[in-house]
Amino acid sequence: MEEKKKVLNGGDVLIKCLLEEDIKYLFGIIGGQFLNMFDAIYRWGKEKGIETVMFRHEQAAAHAADAWARVTNKPGICFGTVGPGATQLVPGVGAAWSDNMPMIVIVPQVNSKFADSFTLQGNLDQITMFKPITKYQKSIRTIEEIPNAVQKCFREATSGRPRPVLLEIYEDAFLAEAEEDKISILTSNKYRALVKPAVDNALIKESLELLLKAEKPLIVAGGGVSRAEGGNELQEFAEYLKIPTLTSIMGMGTISSDSKSFVGSTIAGAGLKAAAEADVVLVLGCKFTHIMAHGQEPFWKDSQKMIQVDIDPTIIGRAKPITLGIIGDCKQFLKQILEEAKKAQKIEQRDWLEEMVKARENYITTMIKKASKDKIPIVPQRLIKDVLESIDDDAILVLDGGDIVCYAMEQIDIHKPRPPLSTVEAVGMGHLGTGIPYGIGAKLAKPDKQVVAITGDGSFMMNIQDLETAARLGLKNLIYIVANNSAWGMLKSGQKLFVGKRYIDVELPPFDYAKCAEGFGCYGEVVTDPNEIKPAFERAKNSGKPAVIDIKIAWSIPDSTKLLGSMGIL
Repeated sequence: MEEKKKVLNGGDVLIKCLLEEDIKYLFGIIGGQFLNMFDAIYRWGKEKGIETVMFRHEQAAAHAADAWARVTNKPGICFGTVGPGATQLVPGVGAAWSDNMPMIVIVPQVNSKFADSFTLQGNLDQITMFKPITKYQKSIRTIEEIPNAVQKCFREATSGRPRPVLLEIYEDAFLAEAEEDKISILTSNKYRALVKPAVDNALIKESLELLLKAEKPLIVAGGGVSRAEGGNELQEFAEYLKIPTLTSIMGMGTISSDSKSFVGSTIAGAGLKAAAEADVVLVLGCKFTHIMAHGQEPFWKDSQKMIQVDIDPTIIGRAKPITLGIIGDCKQFLKQILEEAKKAQKIEQRDWLEEMVKARENYITTMIKKASKDKIPIVPQRLIKDVLESIDDDAILVLDGGDIVCYAMEQIDIHKPRPPLSTVEAVGMGHLGTGIPYGIGAKLAKPDKQVVAITGDGSFMMNIQDLETAARLGLKNLIYIVANNSAWGMLKSGQKLFVGKRYIDVELPPFDYAKCAEGFGCYGEVVTDPNEIKPAFERAKNSGKPAVIDIKIAWSIPDSTKLLGSMGIL
């Protein structure tokens, strides 16, 4: 008797493909066209190691997938149902796109038989809608197309400059069936390159020569070093040649703040002096966004010689003129130039580096003094100091907001070193409302690590419904710090600085975020005394629940907000 062949539906095939990519979580909200996908997970997917995480809003689900990608360096997966679910993913996908995060966005499309018929949730051109915020879009209608489509999406999301991609699957493909032996699913090494190409050695030698001849060289490490996981090579190279090194926010952790070569994160503090005075700048995977003053005068100098290394050729020379442009992977470049540098005579001392070390020490002394005040209402600097002194050494730190993020950046690297891939912030889009979902995604990605989110009160309210998700998932040692000044702080700052204190729509009503958190099943506590910040943090850490500490602070304007305003960015 002939053995009956196993038959798969489109949901089965999709989950098999995602398991081949070692995907553990799909972040989103169920929809009618997804029934076969969910059923596949229920019937056999969970036992293979894949499951869904239900959020209360698709935007939050996309943010969680983004956070997963930021801390694991692997693509996050988010999904939303056809039409409204897809549209509500857009903000989260946009934040990931702006910061070059690999993400697979999966949306269904109504059955082909209902095309252009004004059926429920139909008639939306989802491909066009997502085109500006995704690197690649693929739409499929048959079950046989699923494996190849998934492979193309992962190849596009992870190769070159990583970014989100869109996979649209018509309901026809989900409902269709095929014999298992007729479906071919390849392993990743059979359809995409996993090893980065070497850099031309002539360019390595030319780069090294420029750096060795420089009187005041500077290294700027951006997100390209983080994504390439080139931190070890960066630190060894910087220390070997005694070169001061500055990171962007996206590059944070690629060199330890304990390293003598470390200048700071962004151009604040000692970084301002380093950026303005350097004569040769080696730029590694950095886009020169607003955080880095766009590479422009007076913060940088047009007379500087610049070596720019980036995996994306469209970034090179985009912000300011270059001396040498190199297309390549930052880790591979650093490995090669370090090897070449070790052939040259080692530099024992560099006065320029000592000057930068002293400037950083002076900055730290000034900042600690500002942050040690016992005033009530609590000054924002004190909140940041006490929280950053309290977190675990390997904690993942999430930043969400306006002015409170500026205050956090003033101290982020002066209390404890930030490990690689452990600082999560929507930098490029400046997106608000990421704190709660970023915290959830990061905690699911690294369940053994403490996750602490510092968020403004306005930002916190934007996705507050997903505190229920955190509580439902039983996430422990996930702590949300709400900097509560009852204002849209950065915009209130703008109205004070630039429009004569004519305040409108920037005052927020008093609100007890701790009590609200308790209603969702979390631990909650209000703090009004600065001396209670650290004890409250310990109680939250030991609560056994996701925790919210509502800290009442004074409204004030951080120096970096004034700086952004002077640049016309606020």
